[in-house]
Amino acid sequence: MTSPHSVGIFVGSLRKEAYSRRIATWLKSNAPASLVMNIVEIGALPLYDPDLDDGVVPVAWTRFREAVAAVDAVLFVTPEYNRSVPAALKNALDVGSRPYGASVWAGKPGAVVSVSPGGIGGFGANHHLRQSLVFLDVPTLQQPEVYLGHVDRLFDLSGDLTDENTHAFLTAFLAAFAAWTATNLRR
Repeated sequence: MTSPHSVGIFVGSLRKEAYSRRIATWLKSNAPASLVMNIVEIGALPLYDPDLDDGVVPVAWTRFREAVAAVDAVLFVTPEYNRSVPAALKNALDVGSRPYGASVWAGKPGAVVSVSPGGIGGFGANHHLRQSLVFLDVPTLQQPEVYLGHVDRLFDLSGDLTDENTHAFLTAFLAAFAAWTATNLRR
């Protein structure tokens, strides 16, 4: 039997009770045995400044780059801010992609889950993120697409996912992502 593939989960929202974090936690807890998922925190990363890569590199950048380099695949779970991704997530992409030629993202299979209390489920964030992932050489799962609209209605008061249709859909997504990861790994 093959050992499980490690997946770094990147949560776009820094809010403590973020819906994206709830979904990321659910995905982690319900991942198939072929995937071991862990959230890689992005909130403490200093803003990317190329001058720092030429001098004293922030410890947080080094730790983050090492964490991303160590995983086999990447999963982004993000809300939409102003029809795009939150600044913290874009900053994490930038920190991991530099210095130029040393990107830790390159070649890692990935997927995007976007969430929103609104009806279109973070469509703009999902597609803006996919644009960056193309440049970063992250082969990104195309189907099923995951835009979770009205995410604020999917949980009970204790934070458990209660919507059966969403549960079934996310379970199918995880199976597809596991297959995508196994097929697209570059070792």
